[in-house]
Amino acid sequence: MENKFMLSSSPHLHSGDNVRRAMLDVIIALVPIMLVALYYFKLNTPFLILVCVVTAILTEIIFRHLMGKKPQIQDGSAILTGILVALCFSAATPWWLAASATFIGVGFAKELVGGLGCNRFNPALFGRVAVILLAPWLTYLNNEFFFWRISFPGIDSVAQATPLGMLQMGQPLPNMGTFFFANQGGGMAETSAFFLLLGAAYLFYRKLITWHIPVSILATVFIGTAIMGEHPLYHLFSGGLLLGAFFMATDWVTSPITKKGQIIFGICIGIIIVIFRTLLAPTEGVAFAILIMNGFVPTIDRYTRRPAFGEAKKTMPAQTSLPVAGKSLAGN
Repeated sequence: MENKFMLSSSPHLHSGDNVRRAMLDVIIALVPIMLVALYYFKLNTPFLILVCVVTAILTEIIFRHLMGKKPQIQDGSAILTGILVALCFSAATPWWLAASATFIGVGFAKELVGGLGCNRFNPALFGRVAVILLAPWLTYLNNEFFFWRISFPGIDSVAQATPLGMLQMGQPLPNMGTFFFANQGGGMAETSAFFLLLGAAYLFYRKLITWHIPVSILATVFIGTAIMGEHPLYHLFSGGLLLGAFFMATDWVTSPITKKGQIIFGICIGIIIVIFRTLLAPTEGVAFAILIMNGFVPTIDRYTRRPAFGEAKKTMPAQTSLPVAGKSLAGN
């Protein structure tokens, strides 16, 4: 009797998940914080998000066309990047500045290096930090040649010091309950720690992230700021730390593969954040810390990778004694 076998390359199991579904899940996890931002900042929130999402889509189309590649808008990565960029900014941010951050993040940090899966740095944070460094030039260009300003009612509600600024200046802080559930200072993603944690719970439920990176970051920041005499809980719930720990640092492409590597990655990010917040400028420490450690991910993976199945551990060759003058190796 003739036996017929169907041969195919591994892996042979499929969970039913794909990139598009994963991106959609992250967007769903961000819905609670977007709704809170909408409540406080009114139409400024959807407007800035729409600007960033449209910019991300157009940027991906343009760059992939120039590189002779087919656009992959359907995977949802450009949409997610646009949303994350918008949430990193305050609702009072000029739309052209947020669009510039999105263009740089998607175009240069993602598409120019090969597209999704090839980027070394988180695109949303790369764009955010880029406009911080280029802000004087971009502001000068806008003031001299353009005046692109669009705002809606409710934008004056963000005219207050950020929590990190209040911490550094020693100003009285709101009670922890108010601070945890609703705070209007800083970026739109900093509006409510509770709703960010709600979104993070959904990511855990969908098994898109594990505890290793976020817990390592948060524990390190808590311990580090306590040692430095700061208020650890206020540091945990402010400055975009929760957004960075659960939604940015856990990016599959730009974080280590092994669990040990992820813990090392998270601890190092936490240490850099503590240094920024206690010794340097208090703001943007999360973005800089994650981007700095993104650059070390290949090294972390190299030193924490598991041996391949059947791979023998490398051992030092046995040391052979040298012959002594007048004697052979056998001692004769």
